[in-house]
Amino acid sequence: MKRHPALIPLSQDHHQGLLLAQLIKKDAPDYNDLPKDLIGKMNYAKEVYNNELIQHFRDEEELVFPFLKGKNQEVDNLISEILNEHILLKEKILSLNKNSDLIHQLDEIGNLLNGHIRKEERILFEKAQLILSEEELLNIQNKFDESRLKKT
Repeated sequence: MKRHPALIPLSQDHHQGLLLAQLIKKDAPDYNDLPKDLIGKMNYAKEVYNNELIQHFRDEEELVFPFLKGKNQEVDNLISEILNEHILLKEKILSLNKNSDLIHQLDEIGNLLNGHIRKEERILFEKAQLILSEEELLNIQNKFDESRLKKT
């Protein structure tokens, strides 16, 4: 299903998130201009979290989820799972540190982030486009425009 313009900013964010997820997975290939060593990958993960993921999570939680909550139990359960994943990702990324288990920590975060993004793109956003009215989607789009303008 083609992505509604209201959700495109989140899908664009997801591209960066998937790049991070692939980069930090165990045995990941080298990517142009991105860190190749574990400490560099750890620092990059923290940087992406602080500079992009925090705002992305906030946008989902404040601009999209309120329109979806209460529409049906399946979506409410999905939102609850996603919110828990936001908390887990935050905890895992912020607790990254130089230690002998760093490769496994990064791999775990990479796999969690990848699955999280796929769940949002393939399940939540598809359902959102079916459940929400055009007026609700346009309202979300307007809120994104305002939110992203403040960010720049």
